[in-house]
Amino acid sequence: MRIFNPNHDVLEALRGSNIPLIVGVEHKDLQSLASDAYAANDWVQTNIAAYSPGVPFRYIVIGNEVIPGDLAQYVLPAMQNVQTALDSAGVQVNVSTSVALSVLGSSYPPSAGAFTPEAQTYMEPIIQFLATGGSPLLVNVYPYFAYRDNPAQIALSYALFTSEGVVVTDGAYGYKNLFDAMLDATHAAMEKVGGADVAVVVTESGWPSDGGFAANISNAQTYNQNLINHVGEGTPRRPAPIEAYIFAMFNENQKEAGTERNFGLFYPDEQPVYPISFV
Repeated sequence: MRIFNPNHDVLEALRGSNIPLIVGVEHKDLQSLASDAYAANDWVQTNIAAYSPGVPFRYIVIGNEVIPGDLAQYVLPAMQNVQTALDSAGVQVNVSTSVALSVLGSSYPPSAGAFTPEAQTYMEPIIQFLATGGSPLLVNVYPYFAYRDNPAQIALSYALFTSEGVVVTDGAYGYKNLFDAMLDATHAAMEKVGGADVAVVVTESGWPSDGGFAANISNAQTYNQNLINHVGEGTPRRPAPIEAYIFAMFNENQKEAGTERNFGLFYPDEQPVYPISFV
């Protein structure tokens, strides 16, 4: 599972569950964690060490989709301070950051994937830090938004994993779905800044079931079920199983009306929006 802040009620509920957990740092804490090693130590002791090993922490996420932007400057120093605090506390868990594909300046064909100059300023040293520590880069991959914004150029079947044949040929690689193309564009960008050996974990992917263009239960069920069925294969550029997380567990009824409310597998009353199989 992934949670976006260290909610102690959630952490307590997961104690002893054996469910690996990704925990995010709230953006309001990034500056203090970056500038103050004591603050990083306090954060780790309060939110991680106090629940370990009862909660098996998978990764600590330092910033969600803050690169590029005003908070980007704090990501790497906060990662360094939190990793040091985790090591000092004897908690074996790696830190990373989660980025949107807006960090890419080019993504087509996938082999041309490259970071924007603004993003590369932050991404290159972060990827070097991840490579040194053996941590993955965390990436949020949404074919839905790419399709929604460009339906004239992108076929729905390519976005939903239902294309019968290769749609995009990129040198030796053939792409049957947009998810793989987006992910391999990220891999290519990372390789250009020394990240060939850094793994990628997909920390968000999903499709809305209501609230906007092509947002319906049929498409959402098709995308998420096909994503589950596909990730074991990997991508053409990196044909190894992909660690991926579906966004989200619940529809978020407190968000503004539109697709952002409707990415959940469950309604807030815990009833399923549609059936899904994780086998």
